Amino acid sequence: MARTKSSRWRLRLFGAMLLLALIGAAWGWWTVHHWRPARGAFPVQGIEVGSDDGAVDWKAAKAIGVSFAYLDASASAFARDPAFTQNLEDARAAKLQVGAVHTYDPCQPAEKQAANFMTVVARDKAMLPPAVWLDMLADDCPVKVTDAAVESELMTFLNQIETHTGKPTILKISRAFEKRYHLATRIDRNLWLESIYMQPEYAGRPWTLWTANTMMQSEAAAQPLRWVVVSR
Repeated sequence: MARTKSSRWRLRLFGAMLLLALIGAAWGWWTVHHWRPARGAFPVQGIEVGSDDGAVDWKAAKAIGVSFAYLDASASAFARDPAFTQNLEDARAAKLQVGAVHTYDPCQPAEKQAANFMTVVARDKAMLPPAVWLDMLADDCPVKVTDAAVESELMTFLNQIETHTGKPTILKISRAFEKRYHLATRIDRNLWLESIYMQPEYAGRPWTLWTANTMMQSEAAAQPLRWVVVSR
């Protein structure tokens, strides 16, 4: 009889623990897919969107608090996001501020990458400052690229697209890129960092834009969106 009661107690305890684990998992899933920083702390919030994110209902995006959108535009020396033009038109039709993002490739010449970006993104004073996504490392380039060359070529790229746009570029730096090259404190540009849920500190100086959630689910899109906030 004692063993039977003990077994029942253990089963109940196991059931309770399993229920708590399921509740915790469900809360964690909901938080990851719906959390965004408090608007009181960060009044200006937006999204980053590219063709891989699928279609966006831009009016719905504005309704849920999106005030700006950065659109993936070009990558490396030749790649171009096929959704850029349509996203640009639709986001502007929804009265959102819009900017363009170039994904930088340290294996490719700066001049060719700048030409690619300038072909895709027209000179337009109404655009937000351009952003360059720095995530790819030069370690696997077919031809060896030194750390000094990475910085030098990047500066050439920045100077050329800034001449084109008339605005200083925002450096969207990944944790891995910064750990490898330590450019955030050496290049005087505003920073865009990424850190899910917790504010990022890996650049060694304050950020201007923060990708706070890369899996934000909402009525604005069938697929998760990359949620971005502006520092106060």
